[in-house]
Amino acid sequence: MNKIFDPANECMTRDNLEKLQSERLVKQIENVYLNVPAYAKKMNDAGIIPSDIKSIKDLSKLPFTIKQDLKDNYPFGLFAVPKNQIVRLHASSGTTGKLTVVGYTKHDLEIWSELMARAYTMAGATKEDIVHISYGYGLFTGGMGAHLGSEKIGAMTVPISTGNTARQIMLLKDFGATVLCCTPSYAIYIAEELEKLGIKPGDLALKVGVFGAEPWSEELRYQIEKRLGIKAFDIYGLSEIMGPGVAMECEKKCGLHIQEDHILAEIIDPETGKVLPDGEQGELVLTTITKEGIPMIRYRTRDIASLNHEKCECGRTTVRLNRISARTDDMLIIRGVNVFPSQIETVLLKYQTELNPQYQIIVTKNGALDNLEIQVEVSKNFADMMKIEETQKAKTKILSDGTVVVEPIESLIENLKQRLNKDIESMLGISAKITLLPNESLPRSEGKAKRVFDHRNILG
Repeated sequence: MNKIFDPANECMTRDNLEKLQSERLVKQIENVYLNVPAYAKKMNDAGIIPSDIKSIKDLSKLPFTIKQDLKDNYPFGLFAVPKNQIVRLHASSGTTGKLTVVGYTKHDLEIWSELMARAYTMAGATKEDIVHISYGYGLFTGGMGAHLGSEKIGAMTVPISTGNTARQIMLLKDFGATVLCCTPSYAIYIAEELEKLGIKPGDLALKVGVFGAEPWSEELRYQIEKRLGIKAFDIYGLSEIMGPGVAMECEKKCGLHIQEDHILAEIIDPETGKVLPDGEQGELVLTTITKEGIPMIRYRTRDIASLNHEKCECGRTTVRLNRISARTDDMLIIRGVNVFPSQIETVLLKYQTELNPQYQIIVTKNGALDNLEIQVEVSKNFADMMKIEETQKAKTKILSDGTVVVEPIESLIENLKQRLNKDIESMLGISAKITLLPNESLPRSEGKAKRVFDHRNILG
């Protein structure tokens, strides 16, 4: 069994944990009411004052916080401390409009280091490891968060950031990294490049991968583990709450442990806001109960998942977050049907011998009709089979009466398209156009992969 970094807090009884959570929540609500005008207004509008919150049982009385609240109070309007106490700023990518800015006090960074150290320990990493960090550094929280935790456990840390994959591979070999931290899509890209160079998994010292920053499936985990020869672990975080380390898988891989002594988790019905019981899928809502710089109260993450409060076999008692299955803002409504990219990925990655884990989802509109196209690369193995097919255009069949009949061989491409069409329609409830692309024809991502291209608004 892997070591537990902080047994006192990760393995405390539920009664003791809930008592600690309640104390911290009450203090945090008093704090934001007094120091963050936007929160005071929200509470006043909801008819709530701090004394109404006596324990975590009262959490559902509080109003939600959403991403728009951060944008409306850009850049520092939700900070709960003076600017001279903020020692670090991070921000979302800000692909549209203003950045989502978050601030950290010195104490916040100490907590972040602690939680990331717990995360590495869940994956089996120790001070004997060499941690190769390929998450982006800068305003994005991934690189710095992974860095803090690696140094906290005393591991040798390689802060290489993203890009220049040839150099990344050289350093993976030369430095002997044992832990790889990056997005799962970049892990697959690294695996592809290693295979081109004839470098086998056993040629590297890698043992563990800590992958996050984008939704990924069990099928993709299997491919990464097989092609890199490692154990792949899922890590979850978001800049509004802290960054990576909000939740992490242990060696049992039966859900991600949420760091409950610092972060409260709820699952709600995204339509009604009603809190749902364990096991039911809904939107994840998080509340920070120790964060000083920019506390988040009932923050709607837009991530779809479920919770499990049963004690884990690893010994930790913290609630487990079942793998994020989708994001509400990633959902596509196509011909009246809710479609999540993760559903499509699950189907495509079952065709491991025929397809690469590289695809794009393209949505267009023809008049009033939505069109869904899935572009996916064929694998080198399948491309080689197609070459063989080209040399054998037909097959000879002899009937019972001795008649010789020449029949065309069923096209490998058409056969694959038909099977994919059937499986996609079974999964989604709607049909899609399947476009098979040549091996290695789609662009690779060194960060978060862009899979969905919805042109309906652009094209009218």
